[in-house]
Amino acid sequence: MNLLRADTSAERIAKIVETPGLVAFWDFVKREPAGTHRFVAHTPTGEDDAYALDPSNYVLHYWGEGREATLGDFPLMGRGPFGQAIRLRNEEDATFRPMLEIPRSRLHDTALDIKGAAKSVTVVVWAIRESGGHALAGIWHEGTDLKKAETVTIKKVERGQRQYALFAGLNVGGSACGHVSDNGSGTFFYQYALHKCNSLPVAPMVPGDSEASVLDASWRCFAMTLDHAKEELTGWIDGESGERWLENPEKKAGFAEACNAWRQGYFHAEPGLQSGEDASFPADQYYNPPEETPLSVTSLPDEDGATVELRQYRYTKVKVKKKGDSVEREMVALRLNPWWYPHGIYEPASDGSGGPFTIGRVIHSSRSVGFTGWIGGVAVFDRALSAQELKALTELAKKPIQGS
Repeated sequence: MNLLRADTSAERIAKIVETPGLVAFWDFVKREPAGTHRFVAHTPTGEDDAYALDPSNYVLHYWGEGREATLGDFPLMGRGPFGQAIRLRNEEDATFRPMLEIPRSRLHDTALDIKGAAKSVTVVVWAIRESGGHALAGIWHEGTDLKKAETVTIKKVERGQRQYALFAGLNVGGSACGHVSDNGSGTFFYQYALHKCNSLPVAPMVPGDSEASVLDASWRCFAMTLDHAKEELTGWIDGESGERWLENPEKKAGFAEACNAWRQGYFHAEPGLQSGEDASFPADQYYNPPEETPLSVTSLPDEDGATVELRQYRYTKVKVKKKGDSVEREMVALRLNPWWYPHGIYEPASDGSGGPFTIGRVIHSSRSVGFTGWIGGVAVFDRALSAQELKALTELAKKPIQGS
């Protein structure tokens, strides 16, 4: 489909709705005609569910502290990529963390509830980043069961119920960070979920109360794609992904656990119990990207009589030391974009558990402020969009439209 820039919001919306695979698209213009006039989504022809967004303060619902959120807690810009935008503010009240959500009771088993084996997904968010690198949109209930100072007074304890979500950077602030989970909880025998990517491009920080001309020039198209056929999770900004590597991952919090998962997988493949092998390490958490044939091999200076090579594969760079029959392997770099992901998406049981779909924030134990800035559109697709399609979506909404 040729998604050329459109001059009216109706034209832009039509082109997005016509894009194959669309599940839901919120432009923050379309609302319910009655009641509290909640924001609702544009959906493909024939789909009845409009995915109305409820304002919610998760601190109140889980800790019993603070007040209820209302739509008035999301200031409107009056213009945006599709004619309107909402603002996520740096809330000073620690008991107030407003977000927009579709509760699990209205979400479970809908088209938006993307889960299970062999599933692909794309999340696109048009945003201006003021600060923070946390959640933009997705199904990503991080749980309230982690042992933190904030959880001492918690009233409602729930394990993680993560599926898929797009973040504004996390470990690389301002990047497009795609996050997926195979089990809803931690990864690599660790309390946090670690399957995530980081685009090479990074969105700048722009004060949310900047002049209109500055804001209008500051929109970025954040996106994440999970392509199950390629087994790749990729982050994109303005249709560009880039190749991002993390050097010395063993020394980085979280990624050291990925290194251990990689190492434990190799140990397990060898006969007998290896030195350093953890026999209790869960087999479904090994992390062993394809390393059959290196893309390049570089000879390094010998060490203690051992020959040393640097072998680069698609997702890892490995230092290999050979001395006689002894072979030592060390992961010296890990590819963050794209990230290798060979699993399905966590599938909550049909028992009322599972996370909500949220925009602006997610439920999590630390109760931090998270992302602040403007969000002018959110779209979810049940397939992995191509680079060409993501560039077209960027161009489609590059020039902001004045709200009516």
